[in-house]
Amino acid sequence: MDNMTDVTAAVDQIDLSTNPILLKLSSTSIPHHTYPHTLSMTADELITNVPLPADSNETHTKNLFFKDKKHGLFLVCACTDAEVNTKELGKMLKLEGKVNLRLADEKVLMEKLGVKKGCVGPLAIMNNADKDVTLVLDEGLMSKAKVHSHPLRNDASTALVPSDLLKFITECGVEPTMIAFGKKGDAAPLLAGKVPSSRPDGDKSSSKPKLPPKDKNAPKAANQNKKQTKKGETQLALKWKKEENFAMWYTDVIVLSEMISYYDISGCYILRPWSYKIWELIQDWFNIQIRKLDVENSYFPMFVSKDRLEKEKDHVEGFAPEVAWVTKSGEGDLAAPIAVRPTSETIMYPAFADWIRSHRDLPLKLNQWSNVVRWEFKDPTPFLRTREFLWQEGHTAHASFEDANVMVRQALDLYRRVYEELLAVPVVPGYKTEKEKFAGGHSTTTVEAYVPVAGRAIQGATSHHLGQNFGKMFDINYQDEKGESQIVWQTSWGLTTRTIGVMVMVHGDDTGLVLPPKIAPLQAVIVPIVSKKHPLENFSEYCGGILKSLQDKDIRCKLDDRSIYNPGWKYAHWEQKGVPIRIEVGPRDLENKQVRLVVRFSGEKIDVGVDDLADTIAKKLDEVQQGMFAKALQFRDDHLVKVTEWKDFVPNLELHNLVLTPWCGGEHQDWEEWVKNKSREESLESRGEAGEDDRTATSVAAKTLCIPFDQPELPEGTKCIASGLPATCWVMWGRSY
Repeated sequence: MDNMTDVTAAVDQIDLSTNPILLKLSSTSIPHHTYPHTLSMTADELITNVPLPADSNETHTKNLFFKDKKHGLFLVCACTDAEVNTKELGKMLKLEGKVNLRLADEKVLMEKLGVKKGCVGPLAIMNNADKDVTLVLDEGLMSKAKVHSHPLRNDASTALVPSDLLKFITECGVEPTMIAFGKKGDAAPLLAGKVPSSRPDGDKSSSKPKLPPKDKNAPKAANQNKKQTKKGETQLALKWKKEENFAMWYTDVIVLSEMISYYDISGCYILRPWSYKIWELIQDWFNIQIRKLDVENSYFPMFVSKDRLEKEKDHVEGFAPEVAWVTKSGEGDLAAPIAVRPTSETIMYPAFADWIRSHRDLPLKLNQWSNVVRWEFKDPTPFLRTREFLWQEGHTAHASFEDANVMVRQALDLYRRVYEELLAVPVVPGYKTEKEKFAGGHSTTTVEAYVPVAGRAIQGATSHHLGQNFGKMFDINYQDEKGESQIVWQTSWGLTTRTIGVMVMVHGDDTGLVLPPKIAPLQAVIVPIVSKKHPLENFSEYCGGILKSLQDKDIRCKLDDRSIYNPGWKYAHWEQKGVPIRIEVGPRDLENKQVRLVVRFSGEKIDVGVDDLADTIAKKLDEVQQGMFAKALQFRDDHLVKVTEWKDFVPNLELHNLVLTPWCGGEHQDWEEWVKNKSREESLESRGEAGEDDRTATSVAAKTLCIPFDQPELPEGTKCIASGLPATCWVMWGRSY
């Protein structure tokens, strides 16, 4: 960007502090560089007025806004040297019927994208509130080092790396359509039935080029959804591969499987019924388990006064950057700011102090299902890091340290079971170090999961022993059997909708979700194979009987009898949503009184008689649940290694491994920080990178995940991998979300 100095020197500085594009980029922690320049109405003017270094592999964008009466609106953003032919564009977009793409006038441009002529660019898609504009991106943009485009005004440009441009577009709730445009001057593509205009005169033949004869025995091409994806429809193929671009694959999966919709406030997302049902199933199971432990559900307000929140110093310091404050009511200021719940210790414990008077009032065990707001964070990711999320939080008070400790471990074991028994995700239970424990608490226990492909760990859930700290702060005293005043011992423990994201990351594939049967909203879907010869009416009674038999067995199932979609579309749709078993019913199945089962997890196909179908499916669902856990466990164990010398530490991180090392104790925070910094330094050096963006949430540095409960044997004389001091335990490290 050195040459920008000359370009901007003669341009008056402009105020971009309130520019909505730049505000959104900043709020989503997307790195960007915006600079003023001479006003430029067209791409050609930009090239002249704002030249980019010839060897930089950077580009401005050429932007065209088309309108078609039948097919709608299209914003096309391409490299400046791209050839955009409207006739060929319609074919590339697979628009059916008559296509008449014309440039839309400035009135439509203002109405749909909120920009004037000459100011449009891919970033303007943020203003398309109705989501009725299809964004078409040139694939050539993705190979550039940086893409420069207007931030709603043509006297400035914003430079983004392609992946960050895609991230911004995704944050706006838009899935772009990618098209490979040719360059100006390139030969036109050879299309069946046309003689290319670039053919030399001597070779111009009036005859059409002959196509090779069709092979009658060749397999039929897979069904394609030839219609352009419109608002409300399901796209039937992921655009990203899990191994190629994990972050974009994850976004693709949760959006196209109808789990998540984006919202206009960064970091906030809509949980659609498919994902919320998973959360409900977790709730149902968890409520049954905590009732066995005499834990009762309750609900407390979401607001907390500043005085209460700040009463426990260490606690509030841990959450201070994340607290959202309400300061106004209508047009007036509140007398004092009110915090929106980041967690509920300071909300619930004044009530504990009122309710607990005697040892007879103990233990007090409460749980609440609620939402939480934590505002300050980096790189929002649906389910994993969001400004608002759903959770359960348990809070208990006890007469002794030991009783509280039992509760801590009971709660943590429930979290282990949620992950392993419901979500089929293996976890490592253990203690957090002093550096990583809950602010203001005595100790923290955790379950840590491993995400394949990404090679990162993720904290699954935590259970905290709070000691007597909060009891002292909030005067939670009681009289014991001797009539003496005592302070209670407390616990708090929480599980969030992060569970859903972890499950998606661990089990999903390049087709979409793969759901463990125990938390699948639908465990089986019945798809009749209808045709003109065999209409739906022929299958209704047969499929209805199957549906009833499965429901009687408490199998969550559905008969997909929608007439507007063909069987192939339904197969792809339910595979993308991860339904464990598909039940296909064709004409021969009617005759033979059978069905065909297709298992999502393994791809297995089996023909089963209808008489014992419910029992067969119930058994198969159990097999799938166990198989998914076994596969994830094997993959995790293959990436969990022991290291006793520092020289092997970073190389194993680079292999996407979790690393167990001898350690001198969880209280040595200084050596934890040393490992974090040293591992970052060596990782960057091995990659040939100068540094990492500290605004992103993920890092190449290692951190302690936990001191596992299940400790391998530690030979006498073993030294800590970092300090060289005598080791007292094994600790698990990894790169973490």
